[in-house]
Amino acid sequence: METAISHGNYDQAISEALRKLENNKDKNRKQDYIVMLEEAYYKVLEKDLNAIAHLKKDGNPEQYKTIYNIYIDLEKRQNAIKRVMPLQINGRTLDLEFNDYSSEIVDYRYKTSEYLIGQGISLLDSGDKYNARQAHGIFSYIEEINPNFEENRSLITEAHEAGMDYVHVSVQNQTQQFILQQLEANLIDFNTYGLNDFWTTYHANTSESIDYDFAMQLQLKQINISPERINETQLLRQKQIVDGWEYQLDRNGNVKKDSLGNDIKIDKIINVKARFTEVLQTKSAQVIADVIYTDLKHNQIIDAFEIDSGFVFENVFGTYRGDKRALHKNDISLINQRQMRFPTDEQMVYDTGEDLKLKLKDIIGSYAFRRS
Repeated sequence: METAISHGNYDQAISEALRKLENNKDKNRKQDYIVMLEEAYYKVLEKDLNAIAHLKKDGNPEQYKTIYNIYIDLEKRQNAIKRVMPLQINGRTLDLEFNDYSSEIVDYRYKTSEYLIGQGISLLDSGDKYNARQAHGIFSYIEEINPNFEENRSLITEAHEAGMDYVHVSVQNQTQQFILQQLEANLIDFNTYGLNDFWTTYHANTSESIDYDFAMQLQLKQINISPERINETQLLRQKQIVDGWEYQLDRNGNVKKDSLGNDIKIDKIINVKARFTEVLQTKSAQVIADVIYTDLKHNQIIDAFEIDSGFVFENVFGTYRGDKRALHKNDISLINQRQMRFPTDEQMVYDTGEDLKLKLKDIIGSYAFRRS
C-alpha cells in the first residue's frame, strides 16, 4: 500500500485500504490503513482538482469528456469511502473533506454530450461506413451518460443503419448436374446459420431498397456419388458349449458313484458351428465448392475459399447359417439389424449439403469484410 502511494497509484492504495477496513475497522491493528487511506485520498484529491483546473483553463472542448470523467471519479471515490465511515484514528474521528460535485457533473455531462453529438453527426454525414460505426460508438456513449439527450436515440439507429454491410448470398451450380431446389434453398437459408452480426446482414433475396456492399457466392464445382456397394465377409464361428448333462462312467462303462453312493453327473460338452456373414452397405457423396467474396462497390473479387464436403451412408447387418449358439456377442447384435434401402442420389447430395453448410458457416463466421 505504501508502495502504491509512493508510485502515485493513489486509487489502488485507497482500494486496498478500504478492503482491509471492511471488517473490524476499530481494531488497533487497522490504524495504519486509516492513516494511509487519509494520505492517499488527499493526494489524489489534489491531483484531480489540479487536473480539472488546468483543463478548464485550457478551454479545449476536446477535454470536456476528460473533465466529466474526473468529476465522476471524485464522486465515486467519496461514495466508496463513505461506506466505511466513521473511522477513528488516534482517538479522534477522521474528518475527510468531501465535496458536492453534482452541479459540475450535470454541467459537464451536458457539455460533453453537446460536443460529442456534434462530432458524431459530422462523422455520420461523411457517408463513410467506418465513420458511421465510430459515430455509433459516440452516440452510444452519450446514451450511457445522458439517456435520451436531444435526438441521440434516433442518431444511434441512423448510425447503425449507415454502418451496416449488406451481403447478397447466392448458390451457382456449375456441375452440370441437377440439384434439388430444396438443397439450394437450404444452403442459402441464412436464418438457420445465425450469422447476422451487429454490422453485417446477409440476404438471399435482394431488396430493391438496399444498396448491397458485398456478394458471397457458393459455386458448386463438382458432385461425386459412388455406386451402391455391398461387401460381405464370411466368418466361421465354432465353440464348445454345455448341452445338458450325462453320467460319468468308469473304464468299464459303469456309472461312477460319489462318497454317498449317488450317481455322478457331469456337463455334456458339445462342439457347435455356424457360418456368419457380415454385410456392409456403403454409398458416399462428395461436393466440391468454392466460396467467392466480391466487393460490389468496386466489382472486385476480394477472397475465395474451397470447400470439400462429404457424406457417407453406412449400414452393417449380419446373417448366419448353422447353430446360433456358436455366434459371438457382436454377431448376435448384427443379426438383429436389417438391410436398409440405399438413399437416392438426391438424398445423398442433400445430406452432403448439411456438412457443406457447417463448413460454410465456419468460413462466414470467421470472415471480416472490413479489416481495420
